[in-house]
Amino acid sequence: MTDRRRINGPPSGTSPPVFASSLSSKVFPAKRKRAPDELRKIFLKTGLTPSASGSAYLELEPSTPTAAHKSLATKAPALKLTCTVHGPRPLPRSAPFSPQLSLSTRIKFAPFAARQRKGYVPDAGERDLAAHLETALRGVLIGERWPKSGVDVVVTVLEGGEDALWNRGQSSDGGRTGGWGMMSILSGCITVASAAIIDAGIDCIDVVTGGVAAIVRQPTAPPQVFIDPCPADQEEIYATCVVGYLQTRDEITELWTKGNVTLSIDLGFEHLLDQAVEAAVAARLVLIEAIKESTEIKVQTSRIGHPKNAAS
Repeated sequence: MTDRRRINGPPSGTSPPVFASSLSSKVFPAKRKRAPDELRKIFLKTGLTPSASGSAYLELEPSTPTAAHKSLATKAPALKLTCTVHGPRPLPRSAPFSPQLSLSTRIKFAPFAARQRKGYVPDAGERDLAAHLETALRGVLIGERWPKSGVDVVVTVLEGGEDALWNRGQSSDGGRTGGWGMMSILSGCITVASAAIIDAGIDCIDVVTGGVAAIVRQPTAPPQVFIDPCPADQEEIYATCVVGYLQTRDEITELWTKGNVTLSIDLGFEHLLDQAVEAAVAARLVLIEAIKESTEIKVQTSRIGHPKNAAS
């Protein structure tokens, strides 16, 4: 007798489909068409999740693919992030008294965000990114205004802009924490989390934005510093630097470097850090415009809901 509450499988055995490999080992990165000091176009919008206290969505345009690789299997990677903020809300009664706001950050890759499927439990790379994000945000929040309260910041990576497609997953632990693309992901996470926190109305001392720069080797030129690098565009990356920067206070809340910054005398750590700060300053302009647009929408909505105040 057939069980109507269950979807039964086929009566006979089946064999899984076999697909021919569409990726070749001779896949080379596309040549970067942007200037060394030019960022990719940024799309940022807040207030997309009504159930959350604050939310934001950030998207970076994909790198330009070569004419020989226009298939879906070798499409240019992009970066798409969503962030939701829940709180501030009271901590459980069993929790000890805390005079500061308790901040909890979490970064999770969607199952379809990378070619290597991520599990449900956060791996080492996701936990490492969440720790760096918490450090960047903790120096911005005015925690003493929310005693014995907690706020949760959750960032979901919808598309990771990975570099594993180009066989460039360079990491010291065998690729478990990702390659150079993880640095760009952290930079985007800082910016989108800052936008979501502002949308939630949480008091901050300034607006924090993320910036990334890298020392890149060109095919026919000496190493050069590029801001907002995309691993799929570069021939070889020597070092990368990510910062969380407060422009008004001229402070850095997060600094993470990876690679060897002493390969070139002219391109040292200070120059790499300055370029990462310049990228953060440029991203701040987009964040400010997104905040202004969101504020105007909220003001118009409140006027429609209260016609007496609008008439006065």
